[in-house]
Amino acid sequence: MKEEMLKALRESGDFVSGQELCERFGVSRTAVWKAAARLKEEGYEIESVSNRGYRLKALPDVVTEAEIGSRLKTRVMGRNCVCFDSADSTNVQAKRLAEEGAPHGTLVCAETQTAGRGRRGRAWSSPPGAAVYMSLLLRPKVRPEHASMLTLVMGLAAAEACNELLSRAAAGKPSVPQTGLKWPNDLVLDGKKTAGILTEMSTEVDFIHYVVIGIGINVNTEGFPEELPHAASLRQYAGKPLLRAELIALCMEYFEKYYDRFEKKEDLGDLKEEYERLLVNKGKQVRVLEPGREHTGTALGISSQGELLVELEDGSIEKVYAGEVSVRGVYGYV
Repeated sequence: MKEEMLKALRESGDFVSGQELCERFGVSRTAVWKAAARLKEEGYEIESVSNRGYRLKALPDVVTEAEIGSRLKTRVMGRNCVCFDSADSTNVQAKRLAEEGAPHGTLVCAETQTAGRGRRGRAWSSPPGAAVYMSLLLRPKVRPEHASMLTLVMGLAAAEACNELLSRAAAGKPSVPQTGLKWPNDLVLDGKKTAGILTEMSTEVDFIHYVVIGIGINVNTEGFPEELPHAASLRQYAGKPLLRAELIALCMEYFEKYYDRFEKKEDLGDLKEEYERLLVNKGKQVRVLEPGREHTGTALGISSQGELLVELEDGSIEKVYAGEVSVRGVYGYV
């Protein structure tokens, strides 16, 4: 009810009569009034005027099932949504829900995390109210060895979502930098990290039980500590606060589109051109760090299997798998 009412008021942009809402939802005027009252308690500024109805005057930056659901345009992704004020980790909660039978496309979000994790078990700072912390539960019908490519699918979807949100915020103003991709699991703005992705899965030899893709995006953070010199937020480039639920809904929309294309062939062949357009490593010297071996080369792009193609000094082409390998710029973060 709250989700549908939010959608109706947002789409109208003006007053919507109580009678129209009653007929639209098949409920009483009292039920509509109660729904409006609950939304006001959650921070929505809703004006109600006799003989005119209800009007949405201002939106809070909240991450709730109703706010996200009212913005979704997907068929599956995010339609089952669970939001927490605080969670140890959205990945942990998504895996718990997976074990309990939650469906494909379940989205888990949190205002803050007490035990957020990045790649290789690194801690992920999760202050409340400023970022997106979300995990998507998938039950893909692909071979287990192909599931790692889903990290790149999410990266592409999230980058496109960030760019669309920044474009909306900058309407009529000078252009903002484009969000790019640092293979395999980072989003960057102006050479600084703005998001990280962690993919985990439960599999057997020839069967995937589930995949959980977690992503943290710095949205409205205004400053970072000195120990994070390569961090950035979308707000720093948009010049104003952004609505995190709007970004989450956009991520789901782009991911669903790209996931459908990936699943048909179980590779990134149909997404390669779009991915490389945003790949900040492409054409740059990179340092490949793997246990017991470190070498440099020039990143050429990605293969249809999601490997980074690196041209070595002798002219040979190396396919770099994500796994335990790190790729860094020779002269900086990217």
